[in-house]
Amino acid sequence: MAGHSQFKNIMHRKGRQDAQKSKLFSKLAREITVAAKMGTPDPAMNARLRAAVIAARQENMPRDNIERAIKKAIGTEGENYDEIRYEGYGPGGVAVIVEALTDNRNRAASDIRSYFTKSGGNMGETGSVSFMFDHVGFIEYDTEKASADEMLEAAIEAGADDVVSGEGGHEVYASQETFREVAKALEAKFGEARKAAVIWKPQNTLSVDDETGEKLIKLMDLLNEHDDVQNVYANFEVSDALMAKMGG
Repeated sequence: MAGHSQFKNIMHRKGRQDAQKSKLFSKLAREITVAAKMGTPDPAMNARLRAAVIAARQENMPRDNIERAIKKAIGTEGENYDEIRYEGYGPGGVAVIVEALTDNRNRAASDIRSYFTKSGGNMGETGSVSFMFDHVGFIEYDTEKASADEMLEAAIEAGADDVVSGEGGHEVYASQETFREVAKALEAKFGEARKAAVIWKPQNTLSVDDETGEKLIKLMDLLNEHDDVQNVYANFEVSDALMAKMGG
């Protein structure tokens, strides 16, 4: 599980290190609007919207901003965003998946391709690396919400596939089909989750040396800072010393 833990550290760098709150709020609002457009604008009835609202609350996004983003989906003058997945290889042959919401496909593809190239990697076709990941529902709770046994029992009873508990919290995994019901059942028992979303979970992780790891972390940060990029996933792990050095 150490590899997955390091992967999570990389995945969450965006939330901890994005000093520009306005940029982060803009990304969160974009996801809320798209989620509301794709389904009903009621978070209780729309699992993706519910997850987007939870993510916004975790970053202390003002309620007015959240409501405005939902209303924008109902109006006719709101922007239209394309949902695109980019895949490729970073330094050391590490697999990278980039999820974007963009109003300009050409700009997004050009920028993201250049980031891969500059890092010494290359962007591939859709499907070129996603087979190395599982697209699953992910629900995370703080440790104080329940004991490991309580969370395991409740999650399995709700239909989850796996639970990993540690000092950082409880991680619950479910199929995309059961994700919504599992999330609802756990929320009824333990309250609102710290995070609830469908993610790309690597089936295996690659250990990389510090030099390669530093290049990869810089690539992750570069991708995450792009306005169109919503999420970045990769299948590598680095040393604790490098994570500390890079501010992780």
